[in-house]
Amino acid sequence: MVEWRQKSKRTKTGAIRTSLRRAKKKASQKGGFFSECLVGKELEEKRVKKKKTGKIVKIKAKRAKYANVAGKDGKVQKVAIVEVKENLANKHYLRRNIATKNAVIETEIGKARVTSRPGQDGVVNAVLL
Repeated sequence: MVEWRQKSKRTKTGAIRTSLRRAKKKASQKGGFFSECLVGKELEEKRVKKKKTGKIVKIKAKRAKYANVAGKDGKVQKVAIVEVKENLANKHYLRRNIATKNAVIETEIGKARVTSRPGQDGVVNAVLL
């Protein structure tokens, strides 16, 4: 015998059930502002801690000077970032030197693609191209 354990989509009288938070999100469920991560050699590193619901603390990078770059052999080095070379997220991030995920950055050892989300992870991880 197969049992069906989910709640019915209709009430006892036949009305369709609606979700409790269909109309308006709570403040804790809403997203925050985009955290721009400026990169470059001459900048001083800066990170900000943001408290979230349920004892969650997010560390957001505001300025980054170094990146953890993985080479072809898999070894990771901490190298200085020179500038942003390519950013498909927004063409204006290129001249402002803002790094997002999949942005191509120029480092001391060559070009690298950013694999982390600096505005959410608080660190710049990249893979050498």
